[in-house]
Amino acid sequence: QVQLQESGGGLVQAGGSLRLSCVATGSTSSGLSSFAMGFFRQAPGKEREFVAAVNWSGMHTTYADSVKDRFAISRTYGENTVFLQMNNLKPEDTALYTCGADGTGWGPLMDFSSWGQGTQVTVSS
Repeated sequence: QVQLQESGGGLVQAGGSLRLSCVATGSTSSGLSSFAMGFFRQAPGKEREFVAAVNWSGMHTTYADSVKDRFAISRTYGENTVFLQMNNLKPEDTALYTCGADGTGWGPLMDFSSWGQGTQVTVSS
């Protein structure tokens, strides 16, 4: 079973930056470094939407069009932490950002078997 813990959220002005982290702990039959990880977000009154994901090796990433060129997801091969660097934040980025791991699919159609509790990101105008 995998447990995920996010950190790094907060309040920032438009145009600012935040860096989210997600640490995976626990155990799986194939090891914590063997699966893709990523972030989804959900704003009040809206459906959950895909943000970004990185594959098990860190070599392949995918992003939602709304964050492409502003956000960067990364991980180091063999480590159990994923980072989401968010630059040029906009008020519409305000949401609860949740980390997922051990998923099926790729990109917006991904679904994860393990989820964290989420970290709140609020961007003021």
